[in-house]
Amino acid sequence: MTSEAMVEEKDPALAQLAEPADMAKLLGEDIIFGRLAPGARLTEDNLIARFNVTRHFVRQALVELERTGIVVREKNKGVSVRSLSSREVSQIYEVRELLQRQAALRIPLPAPAPLIQELERVHETYGRHLRARHFRGVHEANDAFHLTLFSACGNPYLVESIKYYMWLSLPVRAKKTADYEHALASERDHFIIIQLLKGTDSWALAQLCVDHLQSAKKDYLQAVAELRASAMGAGD
Repeated sequence: MTSEAMVEEKDPALAQLAEPADMAKLLGEDIIFGRLAPGARLTEDNLIARFNVTRHFVRQALVELERTGIVVREKNKGVSVRSLSSREVSQIYEVRELLQRQAALRIPLPAPAPLIQELERVHETYGRHLRARHFRGVHEANDAFHLTLFSACGNPYLVESIKYYMWLSLPVRAKKTADYEHALASERDHFIIIQLLKGTDSWALAQLCVDHLQSAKKDYLQAVAELRASAMGAGD
């Protein structure tokens, strides 16, 4: 869906807009759930009309989004949803794999009971949202699960790096956010992660944290390859 088409939609969350950060969150959800595709432009006039706010308010919200890395501002082009090339996706995920493996290896095993209890609570929340097909809740619980897990590594700088690359990979992850079967597979991985935290095999835990990333990455790369092949075919 284009940003122009979205102007005409009535958004029940608009009444809750108090700060530019609130607007940035709504736009972020549009990106996460695929309502704004990679490469879609975010024009100020359309956003002013949609949210009924001032131009200054819109610009502040866009700055908030730029900080997360999920939109980019280009000279003479304005702001658009970040679109990642195959090479960028491969490089971002290479970093994510390195960061998450090292964080997992630093978690003391067996993990402390409070950590396991919190992860079990988040896991239950994830499952409840999934079965209700409430994918916004699924997304939030998923990120909470991973950030809670990796916070146990004891290095807040490592955790912040993981969080940044999670945001940077949103265009990739967004294609799977509302996919029930993908979310179900993630739920199974989360359950196994919790069981591994109760044991002593750090390498198995670290490998699962890496393997867990692969499905969304592979699907995105395949979609990019198909688009490229289609474009080349159209040019024949």
